[in-house]
Amino acid sequence: MTKILVVCLGNICRSPLAHGILQSKLSSDKFVIDSAGTGAYHIGNSPDYRSIAVAKKNGIDISMQQARQFTASDFDEFDIIYAMDSSNYKNILSLAQSESDKEKVKLILNENPVLTNKNVPDPYHGDTSDFEYVFKILDDTCSLIADKLG
Repeated sequence: MTKILVVCLGNICRSPLAHGILQSKLSSDKFVIDSAGTGAYHIGNSPDYRSIAVAKKNGIDISMQQARQFTASDFDEFDIIYAMDSSNYKNILSLAQSESDKEKVKLILNENPVLTNKNVPDPYHGDTSDFEYVFKILDDTCSLIADKLG
């Protein structure tokens, strides 16, 4: 069983989308997917209503997810940790206890050679089109990840 964690800042916009998308593309018999935020802003909250809406529009239900904060113990629990952007990547690495921990952390968009900007933009202060764009780039990238991990 491979365990994958996707991480953004508040765990209400980007990482819930990546969580739901990856879950829809990988077998639950072989993979466990979860998400977290580096900040404690929204612990216990559902994803942003706009993330829920864009996921639902694309046939994915993320409404039952609840925001939680990334902790150092996540390094013990997960095999792969995908950060949504370089800021969260650095925040995650700052909690690493070993080289083994650090090797688990990757920028999610590094998995997509087509994209030149390797940071998933935070749509929180944007509108519906920003959430749709984030869904698209995460969906494309998660398809590549699913193909690679099988």
